[in-house]
Amino acid sequence: MTTNEAAETWALEQARQQAATANRIVMKARTNSLTDETSKLDNEKLDKLVDDVMKLREHGRDVLFVSSGAIGAGKGRVGYADATIEESQALSTVGQSHLMRRYTESFERYDQKVAQILVTQNDLDSTERFTNFKNTIETLLEWGIVPIINENDAVATEEIQIGDNDMLSSSVATGVNADLLITLTDVGGIYTSNPKDDPTAERIEAVGQNYRAVEEMVDKSVSAKFGGIQTKMTGARSVSERGIPAIIARSTKNNVVERIVDRKAVGTIFIPEDGVNDD
Repeated sequence: MTTNEAAETWALEQARQQAATANRIVMKARTNSLTDETSKLDNEKLDKLVDDVMKLREHGRDVLFVSSGAIGAGKGRVGYADATIEESQALSTVGQSHLMRRYTESFERYDQKVAQILVTQNDLDSTERFTNFKNTIETLLEWGIVPIINENDAVATEEIQIGDNDMLSSSVATGVNADLLITLTDVGGIYTSNPKDDPTAERIEAVGQNYRAVEEMVDKSVSAKFGGIQTKMTGARSVSERGIPAIIARSTKNNVVERIVDRKAVGTIFIPEDGVNDD
């Protein structure tokens, strides 16, 4: 093993250790981790996400749950297949209440209380508003309540057009001094090519100093049904540059939380770079 390979192995093990011992975790779930092919909320998928949150809680961790899915759930309730920005905003108001009702019911299986927080990126960028947001988060966590955070799509358009809350979750993670960001999606991490089109695509176990090469690889493989991985990479990179490990993994995979806590490989982990990159 070369010196460089040894250093990379050591960095990977340190990142897994950091993730395994994280006390404050931001877990993010995207729309397709919550809905079926008809855009209706999938109870089995939703309950699995809640189970994962509660497994972390049972390990004594504080969890902030960033959930997409309001627009998707609204489409399933109202029956719209496609929508304009204005219609999507209206659909989000239908879906958000439905989504929170189901989350409340699912968390009640564990006698766990939850709270809804709707924010925009502007709220996080404003010093005064962010201070209020953070104070609310700290109080809820002190009370043992799980905050469920979503973009306020009724008044914001940025996340409707791009990102599916990926940048919002990274902003929350860095803003509340989280120790780990977990992004759960319908793919098992970052791949060498689009796994939905290429059966030979291989999962990339870790991203660190190889970020630029991986980014170029992903850019070449982007398609309409895979493009969201770019914003996930950007969000994960953003927190890793601030010393926070980030993991992108499949939402339906069994034992995701247990593998993270046990320092085992799952999905793709972004190794904290502390601002160092390979430019």
